[in-house]
Amino acid sequence: MSITLNDITGTGGIAPGAGEILSIRGGRPLSGRVSVKGAKNLVTKAMVAALLGNSASTLRDVPDISDVAVVRSLLEVHGVRVVEGDEPGSLLMDPRDVESAHMEEIDAYAGSSRIPILFCGPLLHRLGEAFIPDLGGCRIGDRPIDFHLDALRKFGAVVEKLPSGIRLSAPHGLHGANIHLPYPSVGATEQVLLTAVRADGQTELKNAAIEPEIMDLIAVLQKMGAIISYEPNRVILIEGVKELKGYDHRAIFDRNEAASWAAAALATDGEIYVEGARQQEMLTFLNVVRRMNGDFEVHEDGITFRRGTGAMRGVTVETDVHPGFMTDWQQPLIVALTQAEGQSIVHETVYENRFGFTDALVKMGADIIVHPHGLQDGPRRVPRRQLEQAAVINGSTHLTGADIVVPDLRGGYSHVIAALTATGESTVRNIGIIRRGYEKLLPKLSGLGADFDVIG
Repeated sequence: MSITLNDITGTGGIAPGAGEILSIRGGRPLSGRVSVKGAKNLVTKAMVAALLGNSASTLRDVPDISDVAVVRSLLEVHGVRVVEGDEPGSLLMDPRDVESAHMEEIDAYAGSSRIPILFCGPLLHRLGEAFIPDLGGCRIGDRPIDFHLDALRKFGAVVEKLPSGIRLSAPHGLHGANIHLPYPSVGATEQVLLTAVRADGQTELKNAAIEPEIMDLIAVLQKMGAIISYEPNRVILIEGVKELKGYDHRAIFDRNEAASWAAAALATDGEIYVEGARQQEMLTFLNVVRRMNGDFEVHEDGITFRRGTGAMRGVTVETDVHPGFMTDWQQPLIVALTQAEGQSIVHETVYENRFGFTDALVKMGADIIVHPHGLQDGPRRVPRRQLEQAAVINGSTHLTGADIVVPDLRGGYSHVIAALTATGESTVRNIGIIRRGYEKLLPKLSGLGADFDVIG
């Protein structure tokens, strides 16, 4: 592997705009140790929550990823002072001088991120108004913000659609509401939590998401002074308070990244110790690893992943909201399933367009058939959804190198792992997308024995 000084920042992260193309020589196992920090899906939301406090907040185990940089810039453009904290990987955020930002500034810093929608509740409380530019994010299907806007309207927000985005105001303040989500959306649940904690009165949220990152966000808000309880059957109750203070919190580990490295170990027939991974939050994933004859060993401070004795076996997986199998887990897992004997079926029930990345795997020699309207036959535990798709993977297959363009975050990581599994040389383009969610990706791959060059 060769990386120029311009490709790596001082902390080992990828410099902005650098290393957009990788030349990968695959066919060797990935073995060694990697460390995972705080979850992208919690850290970015906890940073937004700092807007609600009347004093500074400290967030720990913050990963060096581009999504964090986007949220930091958005906080700063709204007048929040953000500096490094008292230990490596921590941020101190002081919101006492929050101010309005111009739509053009928000749009410039947001880029392809969908995070600005979550600024709405806190900014409505602080400033009485908020702006949302056109939202981006990974192209994995329709990700409407209707759930968010409908919830904000119930709190009393006035929504005005403009050519450049959306303006929200709260002329009469925000008040508690009874909200029933059509689907247990993680983003909409976060929106309700971030808005309800300072709304006047009580909010009852039904059909809420209950992912571990949601529970960790609740812990952050409780530290700030919020009153939040959750009941059976996905019901969350929030009693609004007039004032919140800053927090000091260590983020939950990133279970998506942990599962990605596990899939890399299985796909390449290697052995990877994932420091920071915890069994409880990965229970569903670990069960699938065991069913496919993969092996794992739980330690006090991490989990080791490897193949078990004998060949890996095909499995059937249905993605679902927590505590089901995460949609973010299926893409790297499919790479591993190309190396499993027999047939595997992955039912994607969360997003309607998350199998586009398999085109590159087929180009590399994988036997994968995508059913765009799902499969109707066979027993199911997860209720069928109109948008769902299914992928049938027949293995094991020999993968060979190819020229690949990264389509999205998880699919892009999966392409890199497929290239490392394949024999021969692959060119993987547009890897900058992967920096949204994987800290120090190239140094970690190098430490696991991957053979690659950064081009450009």
